[in-house]
Amino acid sequence: MLAIDCGEGGEPIAQRTIRLQRLMRDIITLDASKYAPQCIYMKTKLDLFQALADPSRRSIVEVLRNGERQVNDIVEQASIHQSGVSRHLRILLQTGFVSMRPVGQRRFYSLKPDRFRELDHWLAQYRSLWEARLDRLGAALEEKKARKTKPTEQPQ
Repeated sequence: MLAIDCGEGGEPIAQRTIRLQRLMRDIITLDASKYAPQCIYMKTKLDLFQALADPSRRSIVEVLRNGERQVNDIVEQASIHQSGVSRHLRILLQTGFVSMRPVGQRRFYSLKPDRFRELDHWLAQYRSLWEARLDRLGAALEEKKARKTKPTEQPQ
């Protein structure tokens, strides 16, 4: 076999190509644990928000709020094509927002409350901040309204 030097460290082009292909495969499959283990927790949090960021997935969640449904029922109620519903349900399943219960050849989907509790717990950290700001805004609006309704006294 003829080894051709590629310039750095004397690595043959064939080996470098294989190494780069493996690296690209890992990047494409998002194997973050191999290259950035410190980002695993962040990646989990982002997945939670990314899963609900899509309007189609939010529509599916709204349909499932009314209880367990089959894919065809979700397609009809969410007005999304069947292939789209299946794709979005797979993502919601992978992120833990939805569970699937097989009954023969049918599949019933329902919401799993755990991920929504996790989301609510994360939002609760910021809720007091929002409420305090809204309380100050409400007080300022009330004060402005009181000043407008109070007749102004004119000097004589």
